[in-house]
Amino acid sequence: MGIIKPKRLKSGDTIGIISPASSPDDLTKINSGVQYLEKLGYRVEVGKNVGSQEGYLAGSDAQRLADLHYMFKNKQIKAIFSIRGGYGSGRLLDKIDYKLIRNNPKIFVGYSDINALQLAFFAKAGLITFAGPMVAVDFHDEVSAFTEEVFWRTITSNKKIGKLLNPRKEKFYVLNKGRATGRILGGNLSLLNSLMGTEYLPKLKDAILLLEDIHEAPYRIDRMLNQLRLTKILKQIRGIILGHFVDCVESDPTKQTFTLNEVIVEYFQDQKMPVLYNVKHGHIKDNITIPYGIKCVLNASRAYIEIPENAVL
Repeated sequence: MGIIKPKRLKSGDTIGIISPASSPDDLTKINSGVQYLEKLGYRVEVGKNVGSQEGYLAGSDAQRLADLHYMFKNKQIKAIFSIRGGYGSGRLLDKIDYKLIRNNPKIFVGYSDINALQLAFFAKAGLITFAGPMVAVDFHDEVSAFTEEVFWRTITSNKKIGKLLNPRKEKFYVLNKGRATGRILGGNLSLLNSLMGTEYLPKLKDAILLLEDIHEAPYRIDRMLNQLRLTKILKQIRGIILGHFVDCVESDPTKQTFTLNEVIVEYFQDQKMPVLYNVKHGHIKDNITIPYGIKCVLNASRAYIEIPENAVL
């Protein structure tokens, strides 16, 4: 199966807005996010079922699936942006029409729980997707100038992306030197682990594995990394990019614990592959947009990451 890049977004194009996982706690965040997109010169179509609520989900599985399928089917929609993460994307994976996705490739954006859809889209349809800002999380309030610049350039320009840079040119941390080339895959560690043993996790052989997470105590990060080790994934990949692990600390001060950094070092410092840490990607305001499935060069000896091609056509 070939790899598919979506067409670039142009001024005046229509962006579809969906909630494949959870709904925001304040629905006005959706409106302010839509207004932000419209001020930039884009048309916006909000999914029919956006704003629905069913327990911790943004409507029933059937409702969320219907909005997803509609946005891919509608020829006027040129990009699909997620409203937020939360939980629920994984419940849709065995119900999605992947032939529809493959025959109608579009820019698809989100992170956190949305990562389940992105991994499945690559595994089943070969579609390049984008780990980038979400409507009711990153676009509803004051928008990071750094996030904006990287994101819009990534999805509107068909020129090669080039080197990924942290905000304020903050340096990456080198855990292991070396150089490797491969496709960037992975994302949220919890979501990646939840797909192991299923057909919706892409083959990771020769990939550059990106990892990030939020609100997971060090022992839980340890457990998930150990699962990667036991499944031999760490022996299949060519390199590792470690994004931000936000609030991954032990909340109980009376418990004995390792720190997050101690866990990270134990698993990655002695790997026989390049490993970079402190890459500004994840559940953070200043966020580097990452195209999943794109080829990249990871040069830890010289502490840089470069994407030598375009992510959109």
